[in-house]
Amino acid sequence: MALLITYECINCGACEPECPNTAIYEGGMNWSLDGKTHEPHNNDYFYIVADKCTECVGFHNEPQCQAVCPVDCIIVNPDYIESKEELMARKEKLDLIER
Repeated sequence: MALLITYECINCGACEPECPNTAIYEGGMNWSLDGKTHEPHNNDYFYIVADKCTECVGFHNEPQCQAVCPVDCIIVNPDYIESKEELMARKEKLDLIER
């Protein structure tokens, strides 16, 4: 499952550098995947691109963005419920794209 940053985000930016998949973007910033640039999901606060989020599976024991968030505004995205196996497959796919 991917994670989601809620409107309670205070735009502190603590989460962005912690993401091993570069799935977190500042509000209003375009995001990219597989050489393609996309419009922001949110203009007001940081957001997570579900297609890039693996909840840190394959990197850490827990999602690092949640661990550093001072206001606990990062939750499970109910639209992207996935197993650990699916998240690991996404990690492996992202690893190939990065090469």
